[in-house]
Amino acid sequence: MIIFLSVFFIMFVISCEEKKPQIEHKIDLFAGEREIGKAYVMNEKECFDASEIVLSTSKLKLMDSSSGRGKPVFIYKVDSGNVLKTTRDSVITYPFQFLSSQKLNFKKDSSVYVYLKKLEGFRFIAEEKHLKYQWVKGASAFVVKK
Repeated sequence: MIIFLSVFFIMFVISCEEKKPQIEHKIDLFAGEREIGKAYVMNEKECFDASEIVLSTSKLKLMDSSSGRGKPVFIYKVDSGNVLKTTRDSVITYPFQFLSSQKLNFKKDSSVYVYLKKLEGFRFIAEEKHLKYQWVKGASAFVVKK
């Protein structure tokens, strides 16, 4: 018992030894590439190429939005427009609605390009609101040049 207590006491004294703090050397391999708070925004050509449907319209308005739980969702309505590109549907019936995960900034009474692709996910919202399309992620609302 005495041997056990003496070994225990020696272990206790050794474990209470003062430890010197080690200096951390952090190396950031991607320091020059990281830009906090900036998202990639496509230019007009990239948006056009990534889209399945491209329209130019001045009849675009926000119909509904949801934020709070989960991802924000915005539903826009297009009353009329000119089809510039389509790979999916040869005939587009107006008015129709599309979903966007970002709020689109566009000026009132000005024509903008609308970049759309087939709706992926959002099954319950799509059934309720009869949605087929969604905004191309990373695209901006570019004003139509006259």
